[in-house]
Amino acid sequence: MYQRYLDAWWPILLQTSQRTGYARPRVTLLDAFAGPGRYEGGEPGSPVFILDRLLHHTAVDRMHLSPRRVHLVFIEKDRARHEHLLSELTDRFGKLSDLPVRVEVRRGEAGRDSLPVLTELGAWGHPILGIFDSWGSVNVPLEVTRRIARNRSSEVITTFGPNWFSRREELNADILDAVFGGRGYWTPAADEARPDERWRAWLGTYRSALRRAGFGYQLQFRLVPRTGQHLYLVFGTGSDAGLRAMKEAMWKVDDRDGESFQDPRTRGAEAVGQLDIFQAAGACDPELLELVTQRLALGNATVETIGQWLLTETSRWMPTHALKAVRQMRQDGSAVVQSTGRLTSKSLVSLPAAA
Repeated sequence: MYQRYLDAWWPILLQTSQRTGYARPRVTLLDAFAGPGRYEGGEPGSPVFILDRLLHHTAVDRMHLSPRRVHLVFIEKDRARHEHLLSELTDRFGKLSDLPVRVEVRRGEAGRDSLPVLTELGAWGHPILGIFDSWGSVNVPLEVTRRIARNRSSEVITTFGPNWFSRREELNADILDAVFGGRGYWTPAADEARPDERWRAWLGTYRSALRRAGFGYQLQFRLVPRTGQHLYLVFGTGSDAGLRAMKEAMWKVDDRDGESFQDPRTRGAEAVGQLDIFQAAGACDPELLELVTQRLALGNATVETIGQWLLTETSRWMPTHALKAVRQMRQDGSAVVQSTGRLTSKSLVSLPAAA
């Protein structure tokens, strides 16, 4: 998913605008939990594939790469992992100072050192992508994400590890205060009595924190692998282009290994496999139908309004999916279109009246 997203993110920020002829002066990617550079199974870690995808991007000739314009910052706390990461990057790419981008591999803590490093590199005032993929406890203070949110054209990706929601009792309350912005914001999630709802409550709480931090759009995902435990991800951006790029990345992920994505808003519907969506007898994905029903439960809406809600409030659905969903729901009686005739983006839709 990161690879697909970055394939879209780099050109958006680095290519010269055809309209204005303007190229952004500087772009910074921060991977604050960088890891050792390679997993036990031999797969490259995020710093390796991030750098590789950039240097070998299909649009690299139009990106005007230079160490002054493009900064990649990798932070790793553990000494052995930090040293291994340096070795992996050097073995793969050669001397880092000779690359056409600036690569900084720092030993430090994400929560403590992210802002000072970004300040040192002169990142503020230019686009930043902050990746906080800890695969464990989320301990990055809200002040870090708030500073990035208030920086123009910037985005964050934060993940919650598979055991985070079951380990919340072990977490330091003061750390949770820093992450979520205060005890009053996170205690309702901690007090959620229904085990199956706790992860959803915590995700919604963090999404609200990103909204308060200043991100206009916040998406949340539940990543479901073929084997192993789920991973939870929250994405924050203030950009329409960034929002669409993330969603398009989700749609482009190949699920031949069984990987799929679920929207935390859904409680009953299971999404059809990514490659099979809308292919089974021309039917809509059950997750999409459930989400449109949830939107209509909030009040009547036009097809266009439903499409915009799908874009900004759901994990992967796009405005173009609204029309097909409403058409099927009208056919099966689960939605009512207030006007007769051809269904259009301006058609007003409601749920059927209660019997």
